[in-house]
Amino acid sequence: MNQTENKIAEYLIKVKAIKLQPKNPFTWASGWKSPIYCDNRKTLSYPEIRTYIKDQLVSLVKEKYPDAEVIAGIATGAISQGVLVAEELGLPFIYVRSKPKDHGLENMIEGDLRPHQKVVVIEDLVSTGQSSLNAVDAIRKDGSTVLGMLAIFSYQLRIAQERMSAADVELTTLCNYDAIIRHAVATKYITESEAETLQEWRKSPETWLQ
Repeated sequence: MNQTENKIAEYLIKVKAIKLQPKNPFTWASGWKSPIYCDNRKTLSYPEIRTYIKDQLVSLVKEKYPDAEVIAGIATGAISQGVLVAEELGLPFIYVRSKPKDHGLENMIEGDLRPHQKVVVIEDLVSTGQSSLNAVDAIRKDGSTVLGMLAIFSYQLRIAQERMSAADVELTTLCNYDAIIRHAVATKYITESEAETLQEWRKSPETWLQ
């Protein structure tokens, strides 16, 4: 586990942005049963954590996408962190809705995005990858180029990896499912047996406990 993964895992568990409950699973909006729940918006309430995440994302943009012209946040979870990254880099910011507004201009993209601009997408959480890629598709249809996507956390689900590959989107995350499990076991937040349960869930989350 690299230093950033370890630090983010520590932070996310510490402030309960990530909760692990193998014996008392959560139910996602999709209806899936899950031993893990993630709400990275909680990190925004802690200046030290919020700043650390911003700094790591900024470093990745500078390292991987020095030609970036626009930062895009995916609504709603990644809007705040995306603004922080754009501000630090001195770049324009836009955000992408999950679907067009049902009134007014019916925008899906909010902000000024000109054709042929180079965009880095910021996401807070990647699960199946579909909502993240909907935003990428909207940006591409608007005539701009997506250089890559940066996210705070990914469940590392196979379906997300396949979708990102098929859409030709490079995804880089600060932390991931494996890193969370390793940290949780090392700090005795969960047992080795519970870690095995978490790994089993990831193999087939849509049918787990059904």
